[in-house]
Amino acid sequence: MASEAVKKVLEAESESERKTAEAKQRRDEILMQAEGRSAHIIQKRLGDASKESAKIRNEFDSKLEDYKKNADAECEKQLGSIKALAEKNMSSAVEAVIREYF
Repeated sequence: MASEAVKKVLEAESESERKTAEAKQRRDEILMQAEGRSAHIIQKRLGDASKESAKIRNEFDSKLEDYKKNADAECEKQLGSIKALAEKNMSSAVEAVIREYF
């Protein structure tokens, strides 16, 4: 009878160890799956962020190009005005020099 009780205790301990080992294995599998899913999610979000940043960069590049074109046009316009004024002043200066010396 005592040996029967010992036998049952040993079987219970064996069953407990087996269940503990199965639980640890299942825990490890769940953790590995979670790590895999989180890595996939992170990669997807990084890809999305990269696409969004490229889109924003392209928008800013386009706006910058428009700004440069407008700035160049404004510079050309002001240069034209300055050249016209310089030519007018040059004519006046030449006439003044001619009057002064001739």
